[in-house]
Amino acid sequence: MHSSAVFLIEFGCIILVLGLLGRFAGRFQFSPIPLYLLAGLAFGNGGLLPLGTSEDFVAVGAEIGVILLLLMLGLEYTASDLVTNLRTHYPAGLVDAALNALPGAAMALLLGWGPVAAVVLAGVTWVSSSGVIAKVLGDLGRLGNRETPTILSILVLEDLSMAVYLPIVTALLAGAGLAAGSVTLAIALGAAVLVLVLAVRYGRHISRFVSSDDPEKLLLVVLGLTLVIAGLAQQLQVSAAVGAFLVGIALSGEAAEGAHSLLAPLRDLFAAVFFVFFGLHTDPASIPPVLLPALALAAVTTATKIATGYWAAHRAGIGPKGRWRAGGTLVARGEFSIVIAGLAVTSGIEPSLGPLATAYVLILVVLGPLTARYTEPLATRLLGQRHRRPAPAPDDSEPAPPDTYKTIDDQDAVGHA
Repeated sequence: MHSSAVFLIEFGCIILVLGLLGRFAGRFQFSPIPLYLLAGLAFGNGGLLPLGTSEDFVAVGAEIGVILLLLMLGLEYTASDLVTNLRTHYPAGLVDAALNALPGAAMALLLGWGPVAAVVLAGVTWVSSSGVIAKVLGDLGRLGNRETPTILSILVLEDLSMAVYLPIVTALLAGAGLAAGSVTLAIALGAAVLVLVLAVRYGRHISRFVSSDDPEKLLLVVLGLTLVIAGLAQQLQVSAAVGAFLVGIALSGEAAEGAHSLLAPLRDLFAAVFFVFFGLHTDPASIPPVLLPALALAAVTTATKIATGYWAAHRAGIGPKGRWRAGGTLVARGEFSIVIAGLAVTSGIEPSLGPLATAYVLILVVLGPLTARYTEPLATRLLGQRHRRPAPAPDDSEPAPPDTYKTIDDQDAVGHA
């Protein structure tokens, strides 16, 4: 009875603190992710208020948080979105992966962490934070800008790439030999492809089976189906997160819309618990030794993300100001970087990887909104002479023409606007 009371008090304090931190972040219009990570550091070993009784429950909640994050992400897309974005914007996605994944891999190898850690850290530095960037675009009033479809297409490609990347990481972290690891990886990718094919061909029937006019029944069926598929996926070494993501893709229409509105509060709660859990497994004393590598990696990948956005916007015919805005907006890292690092921390491949990822995300989730706001005016001031044209050009901040709006609504902005 005593331990039950202590558990309720501890977990209640965690939820209360998270709520207050979220309100604080909302008042000052920035992402609460760094505050959640700091809360985890405070509650973990070596922190100010180490947890005892409730840590196991927090671990389960964190796993559910990852599953709900990926499910909600999948609900924003349909199978046709996946195919359309891959066909239309894959060059920007390839440039994005090359410029931003390689610095992470190189840093891991320079630190002597080995090839598996290099693949993990490559993912941490590759993927921008869709949630933070969507909020920044809304706060700055840029959802109708000409560069916004380019930004959103890159985010969509990064999210969809996770369906392939996460099974690869899961297989590598399993630590099997080369032959066994290759078999595990083949099973993982085969299962992912199979579910995607089923989503393309039978997604409408799946949605019809799941759909219900009763919110309670819809919530229970979707949540139960997601947990079952996530568990089966984990058994096949595909990763529970990918299983949840593919369930989201398979659902469409009214079922997806209803599930999205019902699951959003649960997603926010358990996602916050996940960030706290990640912080719990990071000793605050382990961050100072990796702070310099994290700062160096943040500086390099800030430049490479800006270059990615600039190139992609230039390819789309956007003017110089819009190119700089696109690049600056893509800098923020967040939820996916922590999800990827969390897989590595759980497997125990490299003790310093978690602290480095924590410091890296803390830096860029704070820096990202600043680069989104100030990259373009700073670049214009420093390089204004080079960008001058003989005749005045349309302002890139003007709303996009109707066709571009259609692109935003129907393809690129799904899940991000």
